[in-house]
Amino acid sequence: MVNEFHGVYPVIQTPFDSDGSVDLHQVRHELDWMYGHGVSGAVIGMVSEILKLSDDERGTLADTVCRHARDNGRQAIVSVGAESTHHAVQRAVQAEQAGADALMAVPPLTAAVDTPGMLGYFGDLLEATSTPLVVQDASGYVGQPIPINVLVQLQNQYGDRVWFKPEAQPIGPRLSTLRDNTAGRARIFEGSGGIALVDSYHRGIVGTMPAADLCWAIVALWRALEAGDTTTADLISAPLIGILNLQTELDSYVAIEKYLLHKQGVLRNPAVRGPVTYTLDRETVAEVDRHFDALQQVVSATEQQPTEAVHYEADRQ
Repeated sequence: MVNEFHGVYPVIQTPFDSDGSVDLHQVRHELDWMYGHGVSGAVIGMVSEILKLSDDERGTLADTVCRHARDNGRQAIVSVGAESTHHAVQRAVQAEQAGADALMAVPPLTAAVDTPGMLGYFGDLLEATSTPLVVQDASGYVGQPIPINVLVQLQNQYGDRVWFKPEAQPIGPRLSTLRDNTAGRARIFEGSGGIALVDSYHRGIVGTMPAADLCWAIVALWRALEAGDTTTADLISAPLIGILNLQTELDSYVAIEKYLLHKQGVLRNPAVRGPVTYTLDRETVAEVDRHFDALQQVVSATEQQPTEAVHYEADRQ
């Protein structure tokens, strides 16, 4: 099963209903839209607003995503990190029981965990479950960096069961260091949303975990890279990076991604759970739209973009 994980695994945005509750109908619609664009699976991660969901909501969301993935022949990866090892293990076991094909975890966000602490935390997650675990270093926007020696020790001890999503800066050199210090055995997913995808691909990644909103462009970019078509890859990357450069912290990621999902008719409601530290203004929206239009044109010109998605309101009828 390990070698079956390859390609584009978007992190879903969690849609909310008008009363603020998680809208599972919109979740399923978002997944159908993603699958229609040829992604390999779906991920519940940071931009899914998991830090603002209750444990019950996270459990229900995991059940829904895992079941829908299984019914559609796709894979599901579920984030289970927590501030205590005990809580993270509980989440991991529940996600595995829900049918997750792999788990993902960041280290605790509120504590400066040392090397033995990190090894114990991730080790306990791996010992409590049997599915692969993606060790996520999200320190590019939240939490602390994970030392390379921790990642190497986990690889040496648990082999193919431990995978990596390195997002600490500088992404490229750290990725290569991890690759070289594990003799190329580390299975690594790009996690910059696509900014570092071209560079990371040439350093040996097995897949990428962008947000859902631009998954059609990421799929086209991934296919170009797989085909060795660097000209097309560079053409797609330029407007894609233009959008991603506007996303500088977690709340801006979520706001722009939900705006674009709403713009494309995927989400009926682009609401974000508050409190938030970022709000889209008129000028940013105009800049996002400008790059988005250019991205659509480039991907369409490459004739790699899948069939246009059906809009949400039409899907409800």
